[in-house]
Amino acid sequence: MKVIVQDNQIEKAIRDLKKKLTKEGFFSEIKERRFYDKPSVQRKKKMAKAAKRRRKRMRKMP
Repeated sequence: MKVIVQDNQIEKAIRDLKKKLTKEGFFSEIKERRFYDKPSVQRKKKMAKAAKRRRKRMRKMP
């Protein structure tokens, strides 16, 4: 990943970097890996995430 700093605008470059990292899912990945989850809890979270995606997809359908 690359962010170019132009005219010493470091704040803008940091905002751009944060935006790219958020879009990539970096911060959510860090948050998920912060603590150990038992395998059963991991499965339940995975199933809940899939169900949420499914519901979201069904809402978008006409």
